[in-house]
This record gives sequence, structure tokens and C-alpha cells, in this order.
Amino acid sequence: MASEKVTDAPAEGYERGLGSRQVQMIAIGGAIGVGLFLGAGANIAKAGPSLILMYALAGVIIFFIMRALGELLLYRPVSGSFAEYSREFLGPFFGYFTGWTYWLMWVVTGMAELTAAAIYVNYWFPEIPQWVTALVFLVVLFGVNLISVKLFGELEFWFSMVKVTALIGMIVIGLGVLTFGFSSAGDTAAVSNLWAFDGFFPNGIGSSLMTLQGVMFAYLAVELVGVTAGESENPEKTLPKAINTLPWRIALFYVGALTVILCVVRWTEFAPGVSPFVEAFAQIGIPAGAAIVNFVVLTAALSSCNSGMYSTGRMLRNLAESGEAPKAFTKLSSTKTPALGILVSVLFMGIGVVLNYVVPEKAFGYVTSVATAAGIWTWLMILISHVLYRRAVDAGRLPASSFPAPGGATCSYVAIAFLLFVTGIIAYDADARVCLYVMAVWAAALGISWAILKGRTPQAA
Repeated sequence: MASEKVTDAPAEGYERGLGSRQVQMIAIGGAIGVGLFLGAGANIAKAGPSLILMYALAGVIIFFIMRALGELLLYRPVSGSFAEYSREFLGPFFGYFTGWTYWLMWVVTGMAELTAAAIYVNYWFPEIPQWVTALVFLVVLFGVNLISVKLFGELEFWFSMVKVTALIGMIVIGLGVLTFGFSSAGDTAAVSNLWAFDGFFPNGIGSSLMTLQGVMFAYLAVELVGVTAGESENPEKTLPKAINTLPWRIALFYVGALTVILCVVRWTEFAPGVSPFVEAFAQIGIPAGAAIVNFVVLTAALSSCNSGMYSTGRMLRNLAESGEAPKAFTKLSSTKTPALGILVSVLFMGIGVVLNYVVPEKAFGYVTSVATAAGIWTWLMILISHVLYRRAVDAGRLPASSFPAPGGATCSYVAIAFLLFVTGIIAYDADARVCLYVMAVWAAALGISWAILKGRTPQAA
């Protein structure tokens, strides 16, 4: 049954231009973004070394989410997967709400990436205003996204290769400093730095748990693999492989990299708004190293923004095909890309440029909290859809997937409880709480627009 669905999928009109190599790297690159490279600085200042444990805990939950998604993808691989599964298992309104909310998540994530990229450029050119840099990057990446999906995949492959190579290099250098004591950080570098300065939980377990919202933002985009399903050459092989390599990616790139950095440089040296990786290289005393890392994290931000433009265009087309967005979004350009959807998304990402002009020092915090709230909704819909799918399989109403999640629906229930807990943390944090107000307004707007849509085109509902 799953194989038939795979062969039917090209009717979506997309070019199956993403090979195994590219899907693997998109999956790896999706898990390494600005949340790790820039956001970790503020979280280290709040939680100290215990941040490592928060990344590991959240990483386990992310794996549960991705295995749930993997089971659904191999049951029915389609582009715009989350909205499709919400529509199938929860009803048309949830498909509509999830599709638009995932679009919102990527638009505001794009704003965050543009903000981060502008901050990184300030490292070399402090005289250039943040909003100017953000605007330039927005226009350039828009041009890139109008090219074929093959070229998008190739660009993402090399973007991700830069990030992966750099992170592995940082880990190796950090281990060298710890083992052989070279560089100006060699005298103070030690594993004991993880507990020597007020313990592993220097500000208490409560402060550590409060970082979970920022940690979850760092993991946004791992589900991008699901959006590539409609354009993968062989989804039955490439998607399980991409999902099953997630645990070692999290262990190496998040837990491993942060552990090494916090052993080399004591946690009290890090501050919000400064990449811990750049700071670590500056402390080690390799001036060119800090500049190189700054280039790498700039690449990471641009890569993630590029992925955002890719996914928002596809999601708008999926909504339009279901009668939940203007029909104009269904059209593909001569290069088989949803050009109009990408254009509209880019125009909304331009709000990030305005934020960089009005409140440059707060722009990153605002947009990351909204993106996290939208991401949590998307993950909840994946998990609830998975639970309902498993019930349907157990009842014999639907065929079993060729890639079942370990533990069945149990792990999905655990992940749902965890995400609700993180939502509670966001509600408790006065600074982050604003995103819940934004989401409430967003939900009201979608509810009203759904009522209008239902009245005009009853078949959509």
C-alpha cells in the first residue's frame, strides 16, 4: 500500500530532484541552526552546564516526534505532510490550522535567522545597520529559491557540509585543548569546569527547566524532512535513514559540542547575544578561528532561512490544493517551484527587517518565542495524528506503515506530555509569554477566516 502511494505522489507536480545524499544533509543541517549557534549563549548564562542535560532530554523527545512522523510518512509520503495528516486524522479545520501555523513558524524562523545573520555580519562590519544586512540576505535568498529544487538541494547540501565540518572541527580542537593543554585556554580547561563554579545546576533546576523553550527552538526544522517527502527520489529508503541517524546527530552536534565547549571555557564567561562557539575560539586564542566560526554560524543562519523559504512555498501550495488558500498558490513556475507562495512568504519575512530597524536588541527574542509556540503546535499535531493512526491500524481500518515507531503510541503520549509542560514554562516566563498572546490572536484570526471559508466554499470543510 505504501509503495503505491509513493508512485502516485508525483501527481503533485513537483520534480523528484532530491537525492539520498541531499535529503540526508537537509536532515542533518535542519538540526544545526541558529538556536544552537546563537541562542545557546543566553541559555548557558541562565542554566550553566546543566544546559547539556536539557539538550539531551529535549533530544530524546525530538526523536520520539520524528519516529512518529516517520511512521506517517511511510504510510503516505506527501509534500506538506503535517497539514495532510492533521486533515486526515483530526478533520479539515486542523489541517487548515496546522498548515497555516507551520507557515507562520517558518516565516518567523526566517525572521530570526535574518536577525542572527545581521548580528554575525556586525562582527566584521559594526558600522552597517542590522536591518540593511537583513534586507540584503532576504533578497538574495529569495532569488536562490526560485531556482530548481535540485539546485536548492545542492546548496543545502554544501551549507550543511560547512556546518557539520566546522562543528566536528570545534569538537576536535576542544578535545585537543583539554587533552594536551595547548593554547591560552589550556591552563583553565578541565572537565571539572562542568561543576566547579556553583555546581552543575548553578542557578537551580528551575532556571535550567526555563531554558527548555530556547532549547526546543534550537530543534525546530528537524521535521523539514517531512516536507521533502514529495520531492525525494526514493522516500521509502531515504526518509527512514535520515530519521534513524537523528540520535547520533543530537548526541554529537548538540550534547557533544556543548560539553566540550563548557569544559574548555567556564560557563560564567558566556553572555546572551554572543555565540558560545565564537567566544570559545576567542578564549582559546585563535583569532582567525573566531572569524571562521563566525562565518560558519552565518552560513547556518542563511541555510535555515533558505529552508524556510522552501517549506513555506510548499505549505501554501498544499493549503491551496485543499481549498484553504487562494488557488493562485497551486501554480508552479517553469522550474516546478511554487514561486508565488515563496514570494508572499518572503514579503512577510520582511517584517523581521522592520523589527531589526525598530528593536534590534530584542528582535531575536521576540521571533524565537513565537516560532517555538508555532513549532510546538506542529509537533503536537504530528503526535496526535500518529496516536490516531495507530488506533486505526490496530482496528484494521488502515494499512500498517513499513516504518513503525518503537513503543507504538506510548512514546507519542510521553512527547505530548513533555510539549504541554514546555508550553506551561512559556506561560510562566513573563518575557516569553507574549508569544502565547500572539498565538491566541493567530488562532482567533484563523477561526474567523475558517468560518468565512466554510461559508463560501463548503467543499473545503
